[in-house]
Amino acid sequence: MTEPREPENSTQRLPTVEQAPGGVLEMDQSASGSTYEPAAPPEEPGGRAGRFWSGRRVPAALLALVVLGGAGLLLYDVAAVRAGHPAMQWRRTVADDLARRQLDDVWLLAGPALAAALGLWLLLLALTPGLRALLPMSRRHAGVRAGLDRNAAALVLRDRAVEVAGVQSVRVKMSRRKATARALSHFRELDDVRADLDTVLATAVSELGLARPPRLSVRVRRPAKKG
Repeated sequence: MTEPREPENSTQRLPTVEQAPGGVLEMDQSASGSTYEPAAPPEEPGGRAGRFWSGRRVPAALLALVVLGGAGLLLYDVAAVRAGHPAMQWRRTVADDLARRQLDDVWLLAGPALAAALGLWLLLLALTPGLRALLPMSRRHAGVRAGLDRNAAALVLRDRAVEVAGVQSVRVKMSRRKATARALSHFRELDDVRADLDTVLATAVSELGLARPPRLSVRVRRPAKKG
């Protein structure tokens, strides 16, 4: 198991001065935090574990229906004109309206701009993987791919964090590149609690089996005083 690297300037102290019963001033640390990069993941014998691609079925189906309907209607009208029938009213109306408008007309500029925006959106959907909530796991066998939901990974880290002595409550936020833990500690030194959280969470992240372990950010503070 690879031990996490010690972060530089890992502790941020926000001291408050309190008067002890014996008349001696005591320093009470109110926060402790650390951020560090994970260890490099080992080579995957089953091949590279890339992100999962979304099927984009709804946008693809909507685009296919629009194109099919428009092309079918236009081809029917062209075939009718070739057969000696008059063109449909909507095509004559559109042709007459376009002939009367100037090139700098607002509607003539807004229509192509909207079409270009929709085209860029479709290109973005086609070129990006999607499924950001699904974290790829390491591939141990060729032809087998697995993923872990980000919310499930955050719950696992939270359950491990609350087992640390001194932790009253903890919130864990998981993204594709970073795991952020914010804990409240009601006893023990904050540096000790944070160090234990660093070790426990680093171990938990390595046991998740992710292809790209996220960067850890841990911060521990005292609960807010009431009254």
